[in-house]
Amino acid sequence: MPINITMPALSPTMEEGTLSKWLVGPGDTVEAGDVIAEIETDKATMEVEAVDEGVVAQILIEAGSEGVKVNEIIAVLAEDGEDASSISAPAKAPSAPDGGTSPTSGGGKKPEVKKEQDNPPPLAGSFDAAQDESARQPERAAVPTKLASTEVDGNRIKASPLARRIASIEGIDLAALKGKGSGPHGRIVKKDVEAAARDGVAPSERSAPTSPAGGGGSIAPDGLILPQILDDRVYAPDSYRLEPLDGMRRTVAKRLTQSFMQVPHFPLNVDIALDRLLSARKGINEAAPEGVKISVNDMLIKASAMALMAEPDCNASYSDLGIAYHKAAHVSVAVAVEGGLITPVIFDAEKKGLATIAAEMKDLAARARERRLKPQEYTGGTFSISNLGMFGIKSFASIINPPEGMILSVGSGEKRPVVGADGQLGVGTVMSVTLTCDHRVIGGAEGARWLAAFKRYVETPESMLL
Repeated sequence: MPINITMPALSPTMEEGTLSKWLVGPGDTVEAGDVIAEIETDKATMEVEAVDEGVVAQILIEAGSEGVKVNEIIAVLAEDGEDASSISAPAKAPSAPDGGTSPTSGGGKKPEVKKEQDNPPPLAGSFDAAQDESARQPERAAVPTKLASTEVDGNRIKASPLARRIASIEGIDLAALKGKGSGPHGRIVKKDVEAAARDGVAPSERSAPTSPAGGGGSIAPDGLILPQILDDRVYAPDSYRLEPLDGMRRTVAKRLTQSFMQVPHFPLNVDIALDRLLSARKGINEAAPEGVKISVNDMLIKASAMALMAEPDCNASYSDLGIAYHKAAHVSVAVAVEGGLITPVIFDAEKKGLATIAAEMKDLAARARERRLKPQEYTGGTFSISNLGMFGIKSFASIINPPEGMILSVGSGEKRPVVGADGQLGVGTVMSVTLTCDHRVIGGAEGARWLAAFKRYVETPESMLL
C-alpha cells in the first residue's frame, strides 16, 4: 500500500517549517537512509532521511513552500510492485499531538535528521538575547490589518483610533454604529465595538480582514497582541520599501513580545572591576599552547556557571507545574548573525576548563553564523549571557529568554576613576552588568546574591580554579 511521507518535526517544539528543497522526484527509487529533502526552520536547514523504501509516486508540497505544518503529507511512496501512476493524493494527515514528533511514513517511524545544510542561505532577523527555540510555541505572524473605513457618504464617523483598529480586526462596519457611540458627542469607543462584536452587529468583513498596500495576507490577532500596521493615510505605500518577515525575524519578534508581556522582569545592575581578570587572561594566553586563546567572554561564561552552582536557587525555570531547579549550568550565549541572533549553549559549563569553553564557543559561533547548528546545540540552556561590550555599549538590559530564569547583559570595560581599599582615588577598568530576572522564580535577594557571586569570581578569577 502507499506510504505517506509527512513533514517531520526537527525539534520537540517545531510546529511548521519551510520545505526548501526536494532531492528526489517522481519516479525516483529511494531506500531507507537516503536524503530526500531539506527542511528549513527559523534557525537552521536540515537534511531529512527516508525511513522506508519505495518509488516516489507524488510530490504533494512543492519546494520552497513555507508554513508547512508538522505531520502534513508532503509526498507519497509506492511500495515494491505498486503502480506509482495509479496512486491518488491521500487525505490530509492528522495534526501531530502536543509535544510529539511527526512520523515520516505510514508506519509512524520518527524521522532521522542527518546533518545541517552545507551551504545555508543568509539569515535575516532581530538581534536580542531572547530568541531561542527552546521556548518556541506555534508560530503565527502578526500581519498588518487595514483600518476600518471612517467615511460614510463623505461624512466622517467619529471613532477613537483603538475603536477603529478593533473594528478592523473584528470586521465590524463602523457605519452601522454611527451616532450610537457612548463617547462624547456620540463618538464610537472601544466598548462600543466590543459590544457590537459580541452582538454580531454588521460583521461585513469579519472573516477576511485585509492588509494595507504591500502588507501581505490576512491574519487574526494573537491574543492581546494587536496587528502592527503603517496607516496608509499617514505613510503613503510608495514612501517606503516593505521587506517581508522571514522565519527568524517573525519568531524572534513573537517570542520577545510574549516574554515581555508574560514574564514579570526586573533588573539588577552592578559595576565590576576587570583589572585582575584582564591580567589573568593575559598570563593564561601567554602560557597556553599554540592555537588556544581565551577571551574575556569565555571567562565570563565560566564565572556565570560557577555563580549558578554557588547560588543554585537562581539556576531555575518557571513552569505551571512548579519551579524546575537545574542540576547543571547550561549557559546560552547570544551570537549575532546577519540580521538575527542565535543562542548556542555551552553545556555543563561549570565542569569545563577555559580552553574547552573557548574552543566550543569558537566552533559554535562560527557554525551559528553559517546557520549550521543542530537544534540540540541551541536549545536547553538554563541561563543566558549577552555581551555588547565589543560595540562600546556601557549598559543595557536584555529580555528574558524563556524558559530560562535570568539573562545577564554585559557592557564594555572602560577606564573609570575608582577609590581603592586605602581610600585613594585611582584609575581602573570597570564594566557594568545588568541581570534581568523572572520574578516568578527569582526574588531580589536571590538575584543580588547571584550577582555578588559572579562579581567575586570575576574580580578574583583564581577562585574559579578552586
